[in-house]
Formats: sequence, C-alpha cells, structure tokens
Amino acid sequence: MDANLTIEDIILSNDQRGISELRDLVPPDSCARAAELVLDNTGTILITTGFYILSAGAAETDGPPGAIAIGVGLEQLGYKVKYVADEYSSMLLRPYVAESTDVIDFPITTLTKSVQYAEEILSAENPSVLISIERCAAAADGLYRNMRDLDISDQTAKVDLMFDMHSKTIGIGDGGNEIGLGNVRDGVEKSETLVSYPAVSKVTELIIASVSNWGGYGLLAALSVSAGKNILPTIDEDTQRISDMVDLGAVDGFSGEQIYKVDGFDLAENAALLETLHKLVNGALTS
Repeated sequence: MDANLTIEDIILSNDQRGISELRDLVPPDSCARAAELVLDNTGTILITTGFYILSAGAAETDGPPGAIAIGVGLEQLGYKVKYVADEYSSMLLRPYVAESTDVIDFPITTLTKSVQYAEEILSAENPSVLISIERCAAAADGLYRNMRDLDISDQTAKVDLMFDMHSKTIGIGDGGNEIGLGNVRDGVEKSETLVSYPAVSKVTELIIASVSNWGGYGLLAALSVSAGKNILPTIDEDTQRISDMVDLGAVDGFSGEQIYKVDGFDLAENAALLETLHKLVNGALTS
C-alpha cells in the first residue's frame, strides 16, 4: 500500500459516478474532523440510514451495513447508540441491536407531523451527535428523489428534519441527494453525473465517498487512529452483514436486484477496500 495514501484517498477510489469531483469542496481531512466531533461529544449518538430503491420496492445494501459498523465501533468506545429508520430499513437493522427500542421508527407522514416526530425524538433521546449514512434528504422543492431523479417522497420518512434541529451532525453520502450534501450543493448542481436535484440538508461535518458504506468505514478508520484502537469491522463481519441484509430483502442500489453487491461492487471488491483501511489503521497504530 502506498504509504502516502490518506483515508479520503481510499474511500474515494473506484469512483463510478463522479462524487470525487467535489473533493475540493470538503476539508481534506474530513474523516478526522468528523471523528473529532464524535470524540469531543460523549453520550448518546443517533445513526440514521436507509435509502429506498423504487424499482425493487426495498431498501438498498449501501447504508445499513455501514450504520451498524459505525454503531458497533462507537459502542466499543463507550457510546450509547440508537438508530433511526423508516419501515423500509428498520428491519435490516433490528437483528443487530440488543433492545427493541434501539431502532426508532420514524413514520412516513406529512411535513407537520414529521417536524413533531423529529422534535420528540431529539427531546427524548438528547443525542450528543447525529450521524447519517446514505439517507435521502429533500431537494429545494421539498421532494425526495433517487439517483435517477424519480420522486420517492411517498416511501421516505423526513428524517433529515432532525439534522436541521441539531448543532452537531455528520453526513455521509455518495450521490448528492443525501443528508449533508447541502454542504456541497453548488458542486452537485454543476456536476454532469450526480443528481439533478441536490439535497439542501447541511451538516457540521461531511464525508463523501464512492460508496457511502466506505465513508462509514473511513469515519471508523479515523476514530481508530485518534482513539488508539482499531474499531473497524473485520472483513468477515462486514461480508456477513451485507450478505445477511440481502437475505432480509435489501437490494443492490445500482441494479435493484437482490444480489450480494453494494452499488455494483461485489463482496470481494468491498473486502479489498476495507482491507486497505485496516492496513492504514494498523500502520498508524504501530508506528
């Protein structure tokens, strides 16, 4: 492995849709900055994920595996973790949590009721940080759209409202229509390969990656280096999670098929990326 490779170099490798065009619009050490925000704010962390694939009528494999990996890693550092999801993705998360209340269902409903739910969740849980990984956010016209610019508002809970109400937030995305990508909205609008209706939702720290799961692993890599402990999932753990979620009904976001892929990348390609991050972390911890 190239000794000069950064976490951001790794998670933006094999870019298939042009997200790396936005790299100059985010801090060069975005993963370390997000890790610092987490480490400076102990307590309960809420993680949201789940992106509806219209052609399949199901959630995709990008997001939930990364969300669970982040949650497991944060628990190793002493954080209390809860997840927020809607009806299409909560069932992918529930097998990995200890209590039924650890996955909070955010209903798909009107804007007025969604604002109320967002406020109630934040009040009840009092999270120190919110983290979103591959979660759709509204465009300027209030609609939620997929990568093909098709409206999925009727299948998407308005979880992004919570991020407008909190001062310490992290967003992880790969296409321009996710929570947090409002930070680079101008860049998304200028891109010829990303979405035509960019998200307006902004976050304190934004991580962009070729695949959002990889951005989640990038955050874990940065946390590992800062905390002095490798909290990345093992290759086997990650591969098993993706496979199990497919068996539960998750689909590949690119093809819409219920196959063992994430955004078109197979399990071996996914594992190779994670292995590279492990080498970087282990090298940093032993140097």
